Amino acid sequence: MSNVRNATAAVFAVALFATQPGFAQDKSIVVASTTSTQDSGLFEYLLPKFKEKSGITVKVVAQGTGQALDTGKRCDADVVFVHAKAQEEKFVADGAGVKRFPVMYNDFVIVGPKSDPAGIKGTKDVAKALVTIKDKGAAFFSRGDRSGTHSAELALWKASGVDIEKDNGTWYKSLGQGMGATLNTTAAGNGYTLTDRATWIHFKNKQDLAIAVEGDKWLFNQYGVMLVNPAKCPSVKKDLGQAFINYLISPQGQKDIAGYKIDGQSLFFPNAEDVGA
Repeated sequence: MSNVRNATAAVFAVALFATQPGFAQDKSIVVASTTSTQDSGLFEYLLPKFKEKSGITVKVVAQGTGQALDTGKRCDADVVFVHAKAQEEKFVADGAGVKRFPVMYNDFVIVGPKSDPAGIKGTKDVAKALVTIKDKGAAFFSRGDRSGTHSAELALWKASGVDIEKDNGTWYKSLGQGMGATLNTTAAGNGYTLTDRATWIHFKNKQDLAIAVEGDKWLFNQYGVMLVNPAKCPSVKKDLGQAFINYLISPQGQKDIAGYKIDGQSLFFPNAEDVGA
């Protein structure tokens, strides 16, 4: 009988303890983020540093920017970290996010075969390069996945005067794939594609691909981070999510981002202090 009483008392003590603040608190958050932050290796480098400082585990859902924003709207993430400023601002304006913070930037590049069948290698004019690809019917592989990179690509076609919805042909391949898969297909298909530089530097299967176009101001690539609005999504871990955002934009977080390099090359450049970014 005493054993039963002891067992009951133990269960009651555990139950009572479990009601106390902070007991067995799940110190983890879900971050919906663009594939480039994952494929570039940034999270693999950054998240252990954040966990060491905060004790918070970050679970990443790597998707195209459009999908990541949708994940936030469905309340399936605590934080959204992507790279399509207009879409991010709409996310906040619609009440799905609390506030947008600029974090870092890099740039896009067009990569293609070293043989350069379109003859665009070395040009700094991305619009001219895209028109040349179209006019020569050189293979171009689009992510076609509503990602930030796909949105940037569509904006570049528009800026070059090409209505890609009407003017595409067999040369234009829309894949509906992430950046790594698109680069693999581009290499196998002897074609061109638009990629963020960080994923390109980290990408191991370059085969015969090389950078063909870089350096145009239109290729600038800004990243922003937002807390999913807890007023619309009560499940959002507001304090933990904001702690992650605060880290990214803090002097230490910005230093950590700047410190991520491959073969001496910086993949991202922190700019949290640039309020207009």
